Amino acid sequence: MITVQNLAIQFGKRVLYKDVNIKFTNGNIYGVIGANGAGKSTLLKAISGELEPNKGSVELGPGERLSVLDQDHFKYDAYSVLDTVIMGHGPLWENMKEREALYMKPDFNEEDGNRVAELEEKFAEMDGWNAESDAAQMLSNLGIKEDLHQKMMSELSNNEKVRVMLAKALFGNPDNLLLDEPTNDLDLDTVSWLEDYLSNIEQTVLVVSHDRHFLDAVSTQTVDIDFGKVTVFAGNYSFWYESSQLALRQAQNQRQKAEEKRKELEEFIRRFSANVAKSKQTTSRKKMLEKLNVEEIRPSSRKYPGIIFQMDREPGNQILQVEGLKAVDTDGTVLFDNVNFNVEKNDKIVFLSHNPKAMTALFEIINGNREPDAGTYKWGVTITTAYLPLDNTEFFNSKMNLVDWLGQFGVGNEVMMKGYLGRMLFSGEEVLKSVDVLSGGEKMRCMIARMQLKNANCLILDTPTNHLDLESIQAFNNNLVGFKGNILFSSHDHAFISSVSNRIIELTPKGTIDKLTSYDDYISSDEIKERKAQMYN
Repeated sequence: MITVQNLAIQFGKRVLYKDVNIKFTNGNIYGVIGANGAGKSTLLKAISGELEPNKGSVELGPGERLSVLDQDHFKYDAYSVLDTVIMGHGPLWENMKEREALYMKPDFNEEDGNRVAELEEKFAEMDGWNAESDAAQMLSNLGIKEDLHQKMMSELSNNEKVRVMLAKALFGNPDNLLLDEPTNDLDLDTVSWLEDYLSNIEQTVLVVSHDRHFLDAVSTQTVDIDFGKVTVFAGNYSFWYESSQLALRQAQNQRQKAEEKRKELEEFIRRFSANVAKSKQTTSRKKMLEKLNVEEIRPSSRKYPGIIFQMDREPGNQILQVEGLKAVDTDGTVLFDNVNFNVEKNDKIVFLSHNPKAMTALFEIINGNREPDAGTYKWGVTITTAYLPLDNTEFFNSKMNLVDWLGQFGVGNEVMMKGYLGRMLFSGEEVLKSVDVLSGGEKMRCMIARMQLKNANCLILDTPTNHLDLESIQAFNNNLVGFKGNILFSSHDHAFISSVSNRIIELTPKGTIDKLTSYDDYISSDEIKERKAQMYN
């Protein structure tokens, strides 16, 4: 349990929030949402003690332990992987180190013996004898193979360090858990494991994430930071989003009678409850349903970018034909081989692989930026493409302002370019700042504006939700669902994949798995699991 009393956080003259009084209780997972800069991560830092609030206090339940997902991936470079995970249980780690130091004393005396006896008793109470095996199992569940467990953290890749940091946070069943973007750099299978793990624990958990499916799968309540306040609502992200949109429409319809509004809201809750009740995480979902309240629903102050993709022409019957394509990484790893597929009209294809480099290699090849190691591809004569690459660094090595930068990629005057930028939430003097100072999210919004200028009938998107906030992801997602052309994309966002794709192609070192099916059916199919095992082994 975490009790926040009269919390206030202010940076200079800017007040993020004040008078925050919330009790986060055991058995609930709180999804923390808010626009960029609203103070989501700041709230977690204040609760963990990393940041001193301007006012107020944070208290844990008596004797409870708090664990935090560490963001510093270099902090533990001098330790082994296994030791780093065990360090997540601070009292246990301190016990182990003190016991070890006492046993190594050359002049071990009676007082030391008494102290060791105390430590041994506490060590057993904390299940210390199983610590190494439990830590190893946690690492394996998160995709860190056993041959890495004894290596130094400095020897791991950044993606591997992310997983070790997550194992460290989860280790030892902490009473309270703070997770800031826990799904970053995780593959879809590992995210699914984490969803199941969190949905079956009874601790108090606060999660900041831009992954809507993950928030929906685990959270029983939503902490919304808006209007300079921190408010807790029953329900997950989808309930909050859909209800806030409904409330906004109602607020704009001044003629609608109060009783009609209430009936509409109650009907929304009834339909939402029916869908939620079917969820696999039944225990936490029931807790959510018990607390849904029509009085809580209200419009949000969020701004959503206007992402609208239009086509200059309809695609013909020949879209893209790929035959025998192969790509090899710089270290000799075969990313994919013997890739054959034909893109049909109305196909919205998500490409999957155990190796994320495989999708990027495919997209770079079919965009003419990389030569294949074998095979060919051919675009139809009616097809025009717009490409959103994974790495956009080269596009922003410039001192140009946003208007001039965007003007390079399309026909139109300054007013038109400002209009496109305005739809992407760049307003006023913002459009005149240099592109080389933009944040990751601002660069992505510029790249999306660049794509819109092309009016292409085939969109190629390499992990398009990277660096975007929830509002941009939601707007992007909504428009792609209705896009009439073709979409070829990769993503780690379950909700994005499920709602946009109608075909799945998995790239492997031995060929492809190609299915016209929904993503949820694909990942749950025993046939697919067997085929994947054969093609990756």
